[in-house]
Amino acid sequence: MTGESRIPRSSAASPPSAAGDATPVVAEDKASLRKALHALRRALDPAVKQEWDARICEQLMAWWRHNKFENIGVYWPLAGEPDLLPAYGHLAAAGVRLALPVVLEKNAILGFAEWQPGEAMECDRMGVAVPKDLRAVERPEALVIPCLGFNAHGYRLGYGGGYYDRTLEAEPRPLTLGIAYAHSAAVFPDAPHDVALDLVITERTAPR
Repeated sequence: MTGESRIPRSSAASPPSAAGDATPVVAEDKASLRKALHALRRALDPAVKQEWDARICEQLMAWWRHNKFENIGVYWPLAGEPDLLPAYGHLAAAGVRLALPVVLEKNAILGFAEWQPGEAMECDRMGVAVPKDLRAVERPEALVIPCLGFNAHGYRLGYGGGYYDRTLEAEPRPLTLGIAYAHSAAVFPDAPHDVALDLVITERTAPR
């Protein structure tokens, strides 16, 4: 998912590409690919980004209405990631228990903290927003995970830290819902022991 090879999974279980007719980004190596994908995101017009974020929020809500998970791990948007805070507000209002990932220590699994939209936040030592009042909870049954990029088989390209990989090693594995813009579709190899996301949704995809 990020470049570390960790969790085996049959390719038959991988979701189809969510890129639509987008042309996948190609680079010589993952470092170059990450740089290219970061540049694409930085170049996105703010008005277009706002429109795409709204569409992805709609997709997320449609997915939830079909699946009805009661505990969902979400993410706080960083570095141009799709901003799903409006959807989180709707989920919380519907009674969904939300949690944000917390980096406990370097090269370790992620912890999770209970979170309610609107509560006081602060930045951890890595600059990531976390609830000021940390209330640890068990790993949620579904995780909404931002993708810097994704390939045709639903494998995620992250930032290279491996936090989600390590977190997903333990069973039972939560359902994983990747969030990306369609233009983040990329060409990179499936590592033998990586795990595909259960679903990738973009501003173009129909949820299921």
